Amino acid sequence: MKQTFFFLLSCFLSFSSLAQTQHINSQKNALPSIGVVASEAISIEKEQLIGDALMRQLRAQAPIIMDPVLEEYLNDLGNRLVIQAEDVKFPFNFFWLNNKDINAFAFFGGNVGVHTGLMLAADNESELASVLAHEISHVTQRHVARTIAARQKSSPLQVASLIGGLILAAVNPEAGIAAISATNAASQQFSINYTRSNEQEADRVGFQIMRKSGFDTNASATFFGKLAAKERSRSKAPAFLMTHPRPESRVADARNRQLLSQANSIAPSLAFHLAKARVIARYSGDEKYNIQFFQNQIEKQEYVFEEAAKYGLAMSYLNNNQSDEAEALINELLAQDPENLFYLDVVTDIYLAQGQSQKAVSKLEVLAKKMPRNRVITLNLANAAIKQGKYQYATNIIKDYLLINPEHTLSYQLLIESYGSNNQMLEMHQTRAEWFSLMGAYPNAIDELHSAYNYAKDNHLEKQRIRARIEQFREAQEQVQKL
Repeated sequence: MKQTFFFLLSCFLSFSSLAQTQHINSQKNALPSIGVVASEAISIEKEQLIGDALMRQLRAQAPIIMDPVLEEYLNDLGNRLVIQAEDVKFPFNFFWLNNKDINAFAFFGGNVGVHTGLMLAADNESELASVLAHEISHVTQRHVARTIAARQKSSPLQVASLIGGLILAAVNPEAGIAAISATNAASQQFSINYTRSNEQEADRVGFQIMRKSGFDTNASATFFGKLAAKERSRSKAPAFLMTHPRPESRVADARNRQLLSQANSIAPSLAFHLAKARVIARYSGDEKYNIQFFQNQIEKQEYVFEEAAKYGLAMSYLNNNQSDEAEALINELLAQDPENLFYLDVVTDIYLAQGQSQKAVSKLEVLAKKMPRNRVITLNLANAAIKQGKYQYATNIIKDYLLINPEHTLSYQLLIESYGSNNQMLEMHQTRAEWFSLMGAYPNAIDELHSAYNYAKDNHLEKQRIRARIEQFREAQEQVQKL
């Protein structure tokens, strides 16, 4: 299943030939017109195709977190910003990577990745929003397409190496920066200068998105200032500064913009602090350390919200197989806020750890009627139903959810588990094929469909459907190779 990340470089080879036919201002720092040069370098449709191909590779290669609660929080926050952005050409997809580096990145097709390390470094929701707004601006301003246009005089190999290096830098900063540095000095200097212009524009546009969305616009300056301070205090710069030019003037620019605009005074966000506690408890440190960490927060009252500290402690207890202690805390929190998705997810895990799947199903069914197709409620209900042995019920829930979220990988994994547990081998192999296709692993997907074909037996209509899907996967594979 493992496929090399660098197959994407071949996809980018064709971009350079397109870029070489375009004409832009001879000044290397001039920003080309979005509507003219960028669209000539690469069309919106092709940008979406490339974004889809890259996203499939990231699912296969990168430590993407499949956590419905964190997904829900990040996409809600991201889309609150997107709705205030201009020149939005396609829906945005926000996702988490389990990586301690302080980093975020954006690429073709409205995809924005956020490292868990960035969440740990942010002190409030506005700081996190300031980075998201910056990355959203990279997408809406089509900076990758504009970089391709600006590199019109470069050879195809230079363009492929540059873009491949930039994208690799987003996920693995040290390796990506090394790839960029492998180009000749003049080419490297050109790309750095152009990137700085893009960064300045993303800072400016992101600031406006922040302001219109009602976030504290001071957060841009404070967060960049914190990163600059980290850079000065250690030899290795934060990843966000490795993949984004880091002149001190960016902090000054952010502060100057703030002087010209009235800051929004906003209350702290409980959702942000719950999400941060979840990242700490589930993706940072070991259980015993985290238990001590949250206990100290509560005892010394070193928290913004006591609820978030108790929530983190409950999760840490659960991770340490102390389900009774976790249940006592989470029930206290649910009594205050019975429909909080963060709490409901944990109480479901507690019930399942205690072997009380029926209790989880009963609780979630009531909420599913109030919040139909909510990803947290829906997927927890399906998971609990599988554990209870209600396979057809779980299958129906997941298939309904996939109608509106057709690329949700965790949903396919649950569906595979449900079909396999119910000995529905035909459906299981078909679903595994769809899961493999979301990873860009089309040969594996086709193999699964061949297995499904054998289980179809005398069902000629199903065999015909399988043959048609195999052809679709082959065409998709060819399309990627032609990009």
